[in-house]
Amino acid sequence: MGKLTVKTVQALIKAGGAKTQRHADGEGLYLVVPASGSPSWMLRFTSTNKKRREMTLGNVQDLSLANARLEAATKMKLVREGYDPLVQRQRAQQESIRTVSDLYDDWYPTLVKRLKHPNIPKRIYTKDIAPHIGDIRLDQITARDIRTVINAITNSGRPTIANDALGYCKQLFNHGMKLDLLNGNPASAFTIRDAGGIEQSKDRALTENELQQFFSTAKEHSASFGRDNYLACALLVCLGVRKSELCEAKWNEFELDKGLWHLPKERSKTNVGFTIPLAPEVLRWLEELKVRGFGSDYVFPSRRASKSPHMGPDTLNRAITKLFGHEAGKKKQPPNVMGDMPHFTVHDLRRTCRTLLAKQGTPGHVAERCLNHKLKGVEGIYDQYDYLEERREALNKLAEKLSNIVN
Repeated sequence: MGKLTVKTVQALIKAGGAKTQRHADGEGLYLVVPASGSPSWMLRFTSTNKKRREMTLGNVQDLSLANARLEAATKMKLVREGYDPLVQRQRAQQESIRTVSDLYDDWYPTLVKRLKHPNIPKRIYTKDIAPHIGDIRLDQITARDIRTVINAITNSGRPTIANDALGYCKQLFNHGMKLDLLNGNPASAFTIRDAGGIEQSKDRALTENELQQFFSTAKEHSASFGRDNYLACALLVCLGVRKSELCEAKWNEFELDKGLWHLPKERSKTNVGFTIPLAPEVLRWLEELKVRGFGSDYVFPSRRASKSPHMGPDTLNRAITKLFGHEAGKKKQPPNVMGDMPHFTVHDLRRTCRTLLAKQGTPGHVAERCLNHKLKGVEGIYDQYDYLEERREALNKLAEKLSNIVN
């Protein structure tokens, strides 16, 4: 077959085929018509190390036959001069990485491949790193810029996030060094002592008096601590589930008529499905949430315009922190309406649940299964019984006691 024409290109595309078709135009240029998808131009050439190589030049709709030939001729000239057009293209793409955010955009896809929850570093970069250094050129970034980032987070009262941000900065700029875009890592000299400090193992659990104070204060300040947040905290104390398990819950996971919540393995930290018994008081709160959801698939739908259809991962902690007089990103801080009560986080509510279960006399192995903890040692190997009815009795007793505080 001779050289292609505009008419033959159109005819070949229209004809298509069950398999991908390649039609030669000459000088290494091919028209590629896939079984499905957009037709494109492809160049075949032999590299300097005598290997056959292929590279896509562009889609037919974006690149005419004449321009495809011109592009192919330009690339073949590079081949004759001893250059590999594919390598040249990769270098050109690297040269387009000029700012810190450009580097992040190149780095982030590697996290998606290897991390179970890549949204966490994405959130920290977007909210806490990019606003300070995202637009700075890589050849101008300094250690002082990194200090600005971690100081801003530490000063907002989030030492754990400061440590995480420093770790992500180190990984990000190491990626830049791999690509030969940086001679050194501006974050390498910093340690967690410069950020949030050494994190102590937490053992904070709220007493019944503190729970009374918290729910009473939250109800008094419903304008800033909404009803959804209020009920979410109540459910966390009464069920002992993890924050993400509750905030991302869908109604199709529940059998409300049977008083059961079937947490799927895809959303469970243990990667094992788990059935949670629901006390009568918990069911009443869920029924209220269903009404408030206006038909949403989610128990806690997002109340703001955002990409996430459900309650965000920071929503509850930010709402709690605001009651204690701290609001991230605000120069004028709100009043501390919690008095001298020590600050607590959402995860402390899960620990509070476990403590209250022990206080009411629930056996340890039942309480551990209430929190979806795997039983340890020999007991965990041989005891495959899930204690559903025992857990139902324990959680019913807990919810009945806490309902007086919550309601």
